[in-house]
Amino acid sequence: MCVLSVIFLTFFPFLVLGTVEYAEKTNKECSQCHLDPSGGGGLTVDGEAYAKDLETKGLYKPLTATERLIRIIIGYLHMMTAFIWFGAILYIHIFLKPAYVSKGVPKGELKLGWVSMIIMLVTGIILMQYKVSSLTALFHTRFGILLLIKLSLFLFMIFAVFFVTFVIAPKLEKKKTQIAKWAVKGDKKDFTIAELAQWDGTEGRPAYIAFNGKIYDVTASKLWKDGNHVKKHLAGFELTNAMKQAPHGADRLDSLPVIGTLISSKERQKKPFHMKVFYFLAYSVLVVLFLIIFIISLWKW
Repeated sequence: MCVLSVIFLTFFPFLVLGTVEYAEKTNKECSQCHLDPSGGGGLTVDGEAYAKDLETKGLYKPLTATERLIRIIIGYLHMMTAFIWFGAILYIHIFLKPAYVSKGVPKGELKLGWVSMIIMLVTGIILMQYKVSSLTALFHTRFGILLLIKLSLFLFMIFAVFFVTFVIAPKLEKKKTQIAKWAVKGDKKDFTIAELAQWDGTEGRPAYIAFNGKIYDVTASKLWKDGNHVKKHLAGFELTNAMKQAPHGADRLDSLPVIGTLISSKERQKKPFHMKVFYFLAYSVLVVLFLIIFIISLWKW
């Protein structure tokens, strides 16, 4: 039924050729241009003349039934991609926190970001052709100005993903590889709790745990497959208190290699500049996301 309704409205449209913005400019009631006093539907003689005048000025572009159908399909793809991408950003900020990504940007997240941006950019350009008929409409209408602001915010998000992909991600990967080499060689390395969290045994990373100030490598242990110990404890955490509830003693750790010591975050020197930039971009993208949603709400209301 919904599909039939969309098709019906596409090929037999009852479009509103005027908006509140136009009404404010002309100081006329809706009934001046519309047969229905509440607005929408067919147009009066004055309404048709006004629509023709807008078309002449490049502020309105009538669409054929085929163009309307294409616009609906492209718009659906544009919005669906935005939901997926924005949802991924919110999920990372709310549940995983940017620190999760700071240990190494997963390729899946980067691929999702790039594919989403490309689809949104292409579909956005196509929709703009239907929505904005001239530069005059782009720079001198409420819709056009909001579109420019939204486009600027979107370009910032592209810059952020580009910078993370080609500048920050290689640095994080280099650091992860270097620490992994230290672990293989048996060299000791000091970690803060935040740094320890990245070695959780997933996605091919080594699995480390901390106990009584020491960091143990449990990667090769059969009891720590994929960084998970009997579905109760996860690698990447400090487990001194958890050991008190364990059915075995701390002597079980004697056979595991000690690769470093656990230090407080205060002992760690300042974060590298690229990490500061990463956190700045991560939270900036979140702010931009809410601004884009706000602009969309202004369009709709």
